Amino acid sequence: MIFGKIDFINLLPFHVFIKRYARSTRFHQSLHYHKGVPSALNREFAMRRIDAAFISSITAKNCRHFGVGIVAQREVLSVLSLPNADKADADSATSNLLAQILNVHGEVLIGDKALRYYYNGGEHIDLGGLWHERTGLPFVFALLCTHHHTDELRRLSRAFVSKKVKIPYYMLMEASRKSNLSPAQITHYLKFISYKVGVKEEKGYKRFVGEAKKRGLNPSFGKIRY
Repeated sequence: MIFGKIDFINLLPFHVFIKRYARSTRFHQSLHYHKGVPSALNREFAMRRIDAAFISSITAKNCRHFGVGIVAQREVLSVLSLPNADKADADSATSNLLAQILNVHGEVLIGDKALRYYYNGGEHIDLGGLWHERTGLPFVFALLCTHHHTDELRRLSRAFVSKKVKIPYYMLMEASRKSNLSPAQITHYLKFISYKVGVKEEKGYKRFVGEAKKRGLNPSFGKIRY
């Protein structure tokens, strides 16, 4: 299986989990990683160059998934609108559309660079927080999707959400070095992220897709392939 890997802090618990999971099963014999930012992995997945990945939720509506995603129950800290001229984040698909749906103008910033901006005290609007304020629902930023290997991904997904993942100290320090965020900041941020897509999360996801479609903002896989 070729697995798309996003090296953002919000997926650090999943990377810890899959490393242990692969070692404890035969899964490690077939696991290969393909790294990229969310927008790039969307295209790679659409072109079937990778078998599974966390796919931006706006492009994942017709994909196989088993209830695992990147979820903000309220504030997210890592998806922000800055008080600058309107500018999309090239790494993103879903977050740019979320800003449009919320009618928020400014520069969209996502991922670790958004976290650094947040912890430096920069002025911003938290798009996850604003979505919850207006809808009362969580926001699903990505879904763990697959083309093939559905039985394996179902088992993996169930195992991932079945218990809390403890991040080893050495991996926390490595993530701190790569992201230029302190271990305390990373630990604090991860309290705002959850991964199980249950009934309420699915309702929030469908609300987002419906709002995008209503406004003619809903891209298809055909659009992101090229």
